[in-house]
Amino acid sequence: MQETPFCLSVGHLLPYTMSDSNSTDFTNPSTFILLGIPGLEAAHVWISIPFCAMYAIVILGNFTILFIVKREPSLHGPMYYFLCMLVVADVVPSTAILPKMLSIFWFNSREINFSACLTQMFCLLSCSVMHSGILVAMAFDRYMAICDPLRYSSTLTNPVVAKIGLALVLRGVMLVLPLPFLVRRWPYCRTNIIPYTYCKHISVVKLACADIRLSSYYSLAVAFLVTGVDVFCIAMSYTQILRAIFSLPTKDARLKTFGTCGSHLCVILASYSLHLVSALTERFGHNMALHFHVLMNNIYLMVPPMLNPIIYGVRTQQIRDSLLQLFTH
Repeated sequence: MQETPFCLSVGHLLPYTMSDSNSTDFTNPSTFILLGIPGLEAAHVWISIPFCAMYAIVILGNFTILFIVKREPSLHGPMYYFLCMLVVADVVPSTAILPKMLSIFWFNSREINFSACLTQMFCLLSCSVMHSGILVAMAFDRYMAICDPLRYSSTLTNPVVAKIGLALVLRGVMLVLPLPFLVRRWPYCRTNIIPYTYCKHISVVKLACADIRLSSYYSLAVAFLVTGVDVFCIAMSYTQILRAIFSLPTKDARLKTFGTCGSHLCVILASYSLHLVSALTERFGHNMALHFHVLMNNIYLMVPPMLNPIIYGVRTQQIRDSLLQLFTH
């Protein structure tokens, strides 16, 4: 997925660029062109059907979780407040990319304003950092509930949960904010065509006529720092949780206690496994077709937000019972 072969392969799209075909530099493009899924343009309408269905499930499932937690007083606790934060961190990225993706698939509307592109990029990156942090907060919640239940209510009070949520938002914003600022400062050359359905950071950066090492090193450092620290914290929490579970006297008690962590563990596996597959595909899949990379990135952004409400709805008894009561009523 090298840039030069791609530029050669989209020569027929040069009328879309912001400059004349003889020009080699435009410092401030007002728009970028999103190709959608290169090579599969004829199937765009058909490809839109599963993505539209996934987005419908994302909206319906996640807003059902929010409605049930708000409606049911017994769910007004730290675990479900963190779940609501996770819901918001899931819905925002999906909503940031899917309307534009569908406009490309249905109406061939490929142009995206430069500021809108930066906003989309910021939403995706910051929500990804927030999502990872919320999984850590949920692991800490399970650690307190299982390993130190007597102090659970006094430690994770509503003000503490609110402060944790605010800290996670600030972490996501502050770590990601330098990236769109750097992108805005650079001059751009040759083309304004992005071979994706959304403004992926690295694809926009590659269009710049400047030294992009600072952005590359910073984004890599943030990715390693966030993922490394968060996975370490989750692993430490579950190490202590498993020690506490295996110290319980009976098998039934161990299974029941471990069951309270089941939903969270499933969400962690879904999120980080897809993230790992996407990262490995980007790193080692240079011989794979471009449309495969684009599809993988879209699936990575849409599948976890679709699965999370299903996992919590099926595995969490309180949510399942509240949902059944709502329908039977």
